Amino acid sequence: MMAEMEAARLHETGGPQSLRIDRTPIPEPGEGEVLVRLRAAALNHRDVFITQGLYPNIRMPVTLGSDGAGEVVAVNGDSPGWRAGEEVVIDPMLGWGDDPRVWDSGSSLLGMPRDGTFAQYVTIPAENVYRKPEQLSMEEAAAIPLAGLTAYRATFTRGALQRGETVLITGVGGGVQTFVLLFAKHAGARAIVTSGSDEKLERAKALGADLAVNYKTTPDWAKIVRAAGPIDLVVDSSGGETLRKALDVVRPGGRIAIYGGTNGDATIKLFPLFWKHVTILGTSMGSPQDFPAMLELFRKGLRPVVDRVFPLQDAAAAMQHLANADQFGKVVLRVG
Repeated sequence: MMAEMEAARLHETGGPQSLRIDRTPIPEPGEGEVLVRLRAAALNHRDVFITQGLYPNIRMPVTLGSDGAGEVVAVNGDSPGWRAGEEVVIDPMLGWGDDPRVWDSGSSLLGMPRDGTFAQYVTIPAENVYRKPEQLSMEEAAAIPLAGLTAYRATFTRGALQRGETVLITGVGGGVQTFVLLFAKHAGARAIVTSGSDEKLERAKALGADLAVNYKTTPDWAKIVRAAGPIDLVVDSSGGETLRKALDVVRPGGRIAIYGGTNGDATIKLFPLFWKHVTILGTSMGSPQDFPAMLELFRKGLRPVVDRVFPLQDAAAAMQHLANADQFGKVVLRVG
């Protein structure tokens, strides 16, 4: 009888409650792939969007999950340096391509369409496996990959943040923006954050945010930010009205890095864009060069912010917790 594992799989869309725990065969690694026994996995809003049917080219049934950490079980083919039992973390970006500036049209992410990390085992190309930072727990390591990679590219590869500069981080509290805050302070930058939650703003200040503004209770938040000094970089994932205000607050010659559009399309005034020589930078996920560079920050002592840990069997509840947007940092599954 073929060995089986537990996995949180999606058979139909309809929201987080559509996830169910299945017993499914343990996958066999293909040529050049590694079989990893997962100990922890982390959720991303991408997973929520997939359950809601709000993601392109959804294929089911599928095991969701892009982030994971665990131990190497087996290697198929010539992958020097990997031994059974080694603790690893997974880079979920598959087939980026040869150009570090932009991903290939055929690239994808672990967890759709390829089965992902909400399972006891996963197969992954050997080049997507990295040694886990020793000081991190499995839950902490699993929290890093997709959000950390996206944040690193937005902050440094694209945003080019430097020591002594000031970054505006809109909507702090989600996984990516919390990583942007951690990275900015580690780099010696000044960080201004916004949120609609005073609780999240207080937690951001505890992580080093220099100024925190509630955009719900202070609708003219842009004036407060502008008065706090020149903004060199804005990192935003919301678009909409937030992007329009970002153009107002960023300094002449400044940069705006955008990796999402949760508030929809933006109608912007062109005058501040060209008159201030502002650079708008689109960015998403990260290259094979970005991932190890990002991971090195955690080898040097950074720790991710973990909001809450759920058992794999409660994956649907964990997904709903994320969908409610009450979290600060990453929501993690303990696989066991």
